[in-house]
Amino acid sequence: MRTLQASNIVLPPPTRAGNVSLEECLSRRRSVRQFSKRMVTEEQISQLLWAAQGLTSPEGLRSAPSAGALYGLEIYVATAAGVYRYVPEVHQLEAHSTQDLRTSLYRAAWEQEPVLAASVVFVIAGSYRRLAAKYGEARSPRYVHLEAGHAAQNLLLQAVALGLGCVPVGAFDDLKVQEAISLPADQLPLYLIPVGAMN
Repeated sequence: MRTLQASNIVLPPPTRAGNVSLEECLSRRRSVRQFSKRMVTEEQISQLLWAAQGLTSPEGLRSAPSAGALYGLEIYVATAAGVYRYVPEVHQLEAHSTQDLRTSLYRAAWEQEPVLAASVVFVIAGSYRRLAAKYGEARSPRYVHLEAGHAAQNLLLQAVALGLGCVPVGAFDDLKVQEAISLPADQLPLYLIPVGAMN
């Protein structure tokens, strides 16, 4: 990942034709908790973000289904260069912090080693408020959680296709993750997904 020099990073365009079949990705998908020292490239980060929440139509529909196409998720990318928020509409990263906050995420995740060892940690956060106007406050959390599952699985399968290792992490202190990367008050962390090169 390049050093932060501007508020936004325009990501390389995603590839829409890979060399690994969906069936092979499903067969090979496993949680990987140990990574090599090689960095995940900007091209790979671009592809992973597109798989999770990227645009797949001129109308603005995304790779993962969302109730009412209201898209209650935000994805943050924590790297050595800082923390970025993914902006699907323009396929860019917006600078959120210029600090390497992966150690803070590691502590918030009860010191699970993959969070510290990974080249990049994806944080999937949800905003119930975005769906509440249409679906009500009682129902909107369910739909946001479903969307997070869809997005996470897309990212995990894309990682397999790219030859990367990753593991979905749900065990963490919500408030400490929120504080670690300064999430807005209406965004709750739902998943941490550490991603790294394979040993």
